[in-house]
Amino acid sequence: MYLLLLGLAIFIGIHLVPSCTGLRRGLINRLGEKVYKGIFAIIAILGIVIITMGKSHAPYIHVWEPPVWGRDASYAFMLFAFILVTAAYLPCNIRRITRHPMLWGVILWSIAHILSKGDAAALAIFIAIGLFALFDMFSANIRGAQLSTEKLPYNKDLTVVLIGVVTYFVVLTIHPAWSGFRMLR
Repeated sequence: MYLLLLGLAIFIGIHLVPSCTGLRRGLINRLGEKVYKGIFAIIAILGIVIITMGKSHAPYIHVWEPPVWGRDASYAFMLFAFILVTAAYLPCNIRRITRHPMLWGVILWSIAHILSKGDAAALAIFIAIGLFALFDMFSANIRGAQLSTEKLPYNKDLTVVLIGVVTYFVVLTIHPAWSGFRMLR
């Protein structure tokens, strides 16, 4: 479990850097933006690898029994999570509704997994990352995050939804290979 917690500390720690605007600016000034982003990505990926290794080696410690409806609800949450994450990277009108489509997607991902998992290691991952996403929204708002005011053609939204749905079904198919948990009944 310590390896898992180390991975979470690394992953969340590197994602806290943008919240510390002076630190971020100082690193970019010293390293250059491309090097900063490269180091950021390498550390984030390292965190994910350590989280994955830690989860696979963590003992199963039963904490709670997820609700019977939790697994079914998680499918709906995950579908919307994929659409929101896609909206964070492509131009669409969803950005006129929320300043943080990526973070809302992460929160839905987190809730979906909390509703379907009951072991300590899984809950540590999903609660920690979900709480971090809430903090990051708050932090981004303080730093001036704004809603988009640009009205785009609805075909942009359709593209986002289609990519999100396709990605959702791809992940449903390959999820068992990396998690060992079969999603489809």
